[in-house]
Amino acid sequence: MKGIKKLSLVDQVYDQLRSEIVTLKRPLGTKLNVNELQDVLGVSCTPIREAVNRLQQDGLVTYENNVGAHVLDLTSKDVEEIQHVGCLLHCEAADLAMKLDKDKTAAELAARLEDYKSAKTPQQESSAVTNYIKVFYKHCGNSRLEKSLFAIQGQQQLLRNMYANACAERASDAELFEALTKGFANGDMPQVRLLLQQNVAHMNDVIIKAL
Repeated sequence: MKGIKKLSLVDQVYDQLRSEIVTLKRPLGTKLNVNELQDVLGVSCTPIREAVNRLQQDGLVTYENNVGAHVLDLTSKDVEEIQHVGCLLHCEAADLAMKLDKDKTAAELAARLEDYKSAKTPQQESSAVTNYIKVFYKHCGNSRLEKSLFAIQGQQQLLRNMYANACAERASDAELFEALTKGFANGDMPQVRLLLQQNVAHMNDVIIKAL
C-alpha cells in the first residue's frame, strides 16, 4: 500500500489561494497583503510568500516593486492569448491521443461528458470541462506536452469559471462536447479541431463581455 503524501504548509497555502483565485473568490486585481493573509490563514509570512511566488509562476499572480502582489487582471487580449495557446495544445494532445490510443481515450471522454451533464453548479461544470480536456493529455504519450498544459492550467481554469458563471447556454455546450466526443471516437481529427476552436471562440465572446 502506497503511503499518503503529506502536504507541506506551503503546499496547503498554495492550494487554498490557488483555489480561491481560479474560482473567483478572490476577484481579478485583488491585492494579496501578506499581513492580512497571515491573520486569515494563521501561518507565518514565509509559507505565504513562497506560495505567492509559486502562484506568480503559474501566471495567477502579478508582482510589482513598491506595489506588491495582486491577483492577475485580464484584458481582452490576455483572454485571447491564453485561449489561443490552450487551443493549440489541446488540439495537439487530441491528435496524438487519437493516433496512440483512440478507443480508450474515447471511452474516458464519454465518461467525463456524463460528469459534465450531471454538473449542478458553475464550478462543477468548469471542473468537469477541465477533467474532460485532461483526458487528451493523459493518453497523448508526450510528458512535455503535459507540462506545457500545467504551465497555463490555472489561467485556463480561471477562464472556465468566468465563462461558467456568465453563460447559461449549457444545452448548446453539451451538444458541442457530445459532437466532440463522437468525432474523436470516429477518428475525425478535423472535426475535433474545429469544435475545440468553436468552443474557444464562444468562450472568448462571453468572457470578454463579462470583463
